[in-house]
Amino acid sequence: MQYDKIELARDCEAIQIPQGTTVTLTAGTRVGITQSLGGSYTVATEAGYLYRITDTNADALGREVPQKTTPAADALAGPVNEAAVWEQLKTCYDPEIPVNIVDLGLIYDCQTEPLENGKTKVAIKMTLTAPGCGMGPTIAAEARMRIESISGVESATVELVWDPPWDQSMISEAGKMQLGLI
Repeated sequence: MQYDKIELARDCEAIQIPQGTTVTLTAGTRVGITQSLGGSYTVATEAGYLYRITDTNADALGREVPQKTTPAADALAGPVNEAAVWEQLKTCYDPEIPVNIVDLGLIYDCQTEPLENGKTKVAIKMTLTAPGCGMGPTIAAEARMRIESISGVESATVELVWDPPWDQSMISEAGKMQLGLI
């Protein structure tokens, strides 16, 4: 596939796909954006290597860095609805597959626990499309960070599990449509 090449404006941190190792891509490196979903960018270098660049480094790609917003104080009150957690997880994407982790069928369990202080603790069990994928810790950390950004969430844990093993039958109908499987 051909992508418009962008020259990185500055050095930036990236995660090599699928190994999951953190590297620094140097200013002047030519990349093409292959996917821009959920606040991160998957880029391919001219040598064919894939990397994930977060939105905090969007300016290196010539994109605007999104402004972080703080929830209003009154939005912090009350327990967190489990549906809000599922919706937030839909903003996390596999860097190689243009479908969110919920529609890919990677989320096996979501538990919310109200705490005495009025906040909520969230526990997620998720898997990956392949057990050896080095991006697992990165995707899990992003899911945890997204959940913890929900007003009223005090903490979140994301556990990677392998039982049952993931297969394509776990992809939602919406995900299958995005991938052209139906």
